[in-house]
Amino acid sequence: MSVQMTIRIDDDLAAFIDQATKVGEGSRADVINRAIKREVRRRAAQRDAQIYASDADPDLETDAYAAWAAKNANKVWSELD
Repeated sequence: MSVQMTIRIDDDLAAFIDQATKVGEGSRADVINRAIKREVRRRAAQRDAQIYASDADPDLETDAYAAWAAKNANKVWSELD
């Protein structure tokens, strides 16, 4: 199921979308849907990283990653925006 929406997009983003459609990446709706799905996945990954970071077990090898994720999550995600 899909819902029709009317939205305003900045000129530079519209140009990006139009260029993507010209090179065969699908319709405007396809390009926008992929971008929104990517954002949904990014937010889910960010939540997962925060969960891993808050649930450290001193006996697990992944604790080093959990500590790194907790310390760097905001920096890493801001680079994706």
